[in-house]
Amino acid sequence: MNLDWQACRRARLARDARFDGKFFVGIISTKIYCRPSCPVPTVKEKNVRYFPTASAAAEAGYRPCLRCRPECVPGTPGWLGTPATVLRALRLIAESELEDGGVERLARRLGVGPRHLRRLFLKHLGATPSAVAHTRRLQFAKKLIDETSLPMNQVALAAGFGCVRRFNDTIRRTYQRTPTQIRRLAPRTEPSLENQYVFHLRFRPPYRWNEILAFLAARATPGVEIVEDGVYRRSISLNGNDGWFEVSLDEQIHSLLIRLQFPDPRCLFFVIERIRSMFDLNADWLAIDPVLRADSLLARRVDAAPGLRVPGCWDGFELATRAIIGQQISVKGATTLAGRLVREFGRPFSASNGLTHVFPPPVILADADLTCAGLTKRRAATIRDFARTVHDGQISFDGIVDSDAFLARLCEISGIGKWTAQYVAMRALGEPDAFPYGDLALQRALGLRSSGDLERRAEAWRPWRSYATMYLWNVEDSGPPLSGQPEATVLHATSSSRRR
Repeated sequence: MNLDWQACRRARLARDARFDGKFFVGIISTKIYCRPSCPVPTVKEKNVRYFPTASAAAEAGYRPCLRCRPECVPGTPGWLGTPATVLRALRLIAESELEDGGVERLARRLGVGPRHLRRLFLKHLGATPSAVAHTRRLQFAKKLIDETSLPMNQVALAAGFGCVRRFNDTIRRTYQRTPTQIRRLAPRTEPSLENQYVFHLRFRPPYRWNEILAFLAARATPGVEIVEDGVYRRSISLNGNDGWFEVSLDEQIHSLLIRLQFPDPRCLFFVIERIRSMFDLNADWLAIDPVLRADSLLARRVDAAPGLRVPGCWDGFELATRAIIGQQISVKGATTLAGRLVREFGRPFSASNGLTHVFPPPVILADADLTCAGLTKRRAATIRDFARTVHDGQISFDGIVDSDAFLARLCEISGIGKWTAQYVAMRALGEPDAFPYGDLALQRALGLRSSGDLERRAEAWRPWRSYATMYLWNVEDSGPPLSGQPEATVLHATSSSRRR
């Protein structure tokens, strides 16, 4: 990946935090790499190098700065604009694919040779797949050292190092300090109960927390999710263990505050990565903003609420089931039916924070009589067919290599159409260019007469059509009606909009 060194230089001299994670600054004399906003005294240009990723800096022999903590920056968007193969590989690495079979298996899944995959990574990220995975483990280990009181042997396992000796050697070699010494340097964290953890997940401002909460609140499944007093809370189940987390905004340091209770620390990396994806913390607003502003109607909405993200989900099966329930009915009606389904078939969950159930898994819904929860026979049949398909492994939300093939398989299930599949792509797969074709609320918001007109208008929003959809669904256009457009069409999509 080629960096514009002049742009990097200007961002470094300005200490602009919006560029944290977009590139990293290596100090040649100390062999340390930092964020662009690092508060250290300004270094002369001849004494710095710029790297597109933390992995590239590590590969060049630089170690992370202990002052600005570059491992805590918002998700690195350094791979934007790279080939689809690299993007898919990064998604699989985030799901620990390399841990199971190495680079060779990863390459086979992607349909390329291992040497070609390494060449692609070096070209676009400046580091090999193994180096990227290693850097991710190292960064998460540092986060656990700084932000939790976990014993070091559990930190090693949670970060995927396998053994404590390897963990200690890697930390000492990278930071030139032992893990215990690093923990002494970290800010003191509040004491927590057993199996409870507190994390800060950074984002690049602007970030519209209140709009995301409002979107999730309208769709929160009773008993499984709660939104109240500026906090999102939900129950989770993973590898046979149940737990919960809650998310709130820490605006002072541009981060989300995560409080998590889960009994297995080995799952912490996966849980935190899933939460990052759920709240779209890796989005690069500087890339999205100019594309949306090119549309005059979207520009007014972006001005009203800059930084709106696309909320994801905790579990793809749960999100898709909820989307099927919500077809052809209002959001409020779908929420009521989802709550009934959970009460009938969900596993009771005991917590003191209002959460009462865990969402039922595919094996439960595959043969359940869902009509007793108020669903129509047709809708119940669709959910059962979908649950059987997932339970049998014909559809999996993990390790998706080809999203188009996944969505095509989803649409083969009777009762699931193109709109629902694109909504699942948008929120469960995190596809930034997913688009709910034929959505009536979008047509009304734009004053268009047909779905064909909508598709043609949306071509200009690529590759960020998911973000454009969120603006048209959730942000009012306060400006005057466009020429020839009746005023009623500029109202935002309300809870009466169908199929969401």
